[in-house]
Amino acid sequence: MDKSRAATVFLGILALVALGAVFKAAKGVILPLVVAWLLSYLFSPLVRFLERKHIPPALSIAAIIVTFLGVCFQSVAFMYDKIMLFANAFPRYYSRLMGLVNAAGENFGIPPGFWQNFDLGPKIASYLLGLPASAATLLMNLFLVMIFLVFILLGAPYLEYKLRYALSPDTAEKVQKAIDSVSHQIGRYLSTLFFISLSTGICVWLALAFLRVDFAVTWGVLAFVLNFIPTLGSIAASIPPVLVALVKSYPFLGHPLIVAAALLVIQVTIGNIITPKLMGDRLNLSPVGVLVFLLFWGWLWGIPGALLAVPIAATTRIICENVDSLAFIGVMMRSGKNFKKNLTAAS
Repeated sequence: MDKSRAATVFLGILALVALGAVFKAAKGVILPLVVAWLLSYLFSPLVRFLERKHIPPALSIAAIIVTFLGVCFQSVAFMYDKIMLFANAFPRYYSRLMGLVNAAGENFGIPPGFWQNFDLGPKIASYLLGLPASAATLLMNLFLVMIFLVFILLGAPYLEYKLRYALSPDTAEKVQKAIDSVSHQIGRYLSTLFFISLSTGICVWLALAFLRVDFAVTWGVLAFVLNFIPTLGSIAASIPPVLVALVKSYPFLGHPLIVAAALLVIQVTIGNIITPKLMGDRLNLSPVGVLVFLLFWGWLWGIPGALLAVPIAATTRIICENVDSLAFIGVMMRSGKNFKKNLTAAS
């Protein structure tokens, strides 16, 4: 029996490795499919609601897709315009920043050419100049996402009837309740996460605009996008505006310190006060589990994988908690705070 269990464990590990290799090799197809699958949890309830209002699914799906595409195109154009403004000014800001870094390094005996060994400026400039191609690729992938989403949404209204034909009445009812529960929880989680990230971006933009930091809108967009990556995203989004404020106001350090304090207040308020109240148990993920998902999906798909890691982790946890045989995985993916409180109260 022990040999059988060991064989099962090793086969599971090999299956995960093989699955990871397939996901990495087929990134161009699987990544849009995963995005479409997550989006379906947001739009499926709307399709079912409109169907109850006697609106044909094909018509409601067409309206949803057209509206969503329009919003995405406007959003991509807006973000592209703001980011390219900074990309054009980046060489000037980077040159001034390196001057400050070299001047500060001389006080500590660091040679002026030390930082040139890291070659950060050309790398960042190359990445920024590659944004037009990245935007074109994003729009192409968006069309692929929409194609997958259309097929997923077209099949969603008929899943209940197929379950009735395929399974016994009691089993079909149980499966349907589990699917509805998973869809409802994931839909609420994704919509809440989106609005929290949007609120973070708007707060960062308004605060930086009030403090007269250059490219305030750009940093708001960056904060919105990176807020999908827990902790690390907030830190990464806060560094560029602080450096820009430092370059602009040096040698007066009061302004960059105020900027850093404002961003810290926003991130702490939204991350530690507002998010737990809105998310409740839906974001109750183990830090180790989040780190594993970030490393795994970041390794597979780079930045898009890192952005999707937490939604995928939360979705996986919700699904596992609604499947009896996988419930223990859902428990292990939780942070454990509630379990500690319950056990402490019981004892």
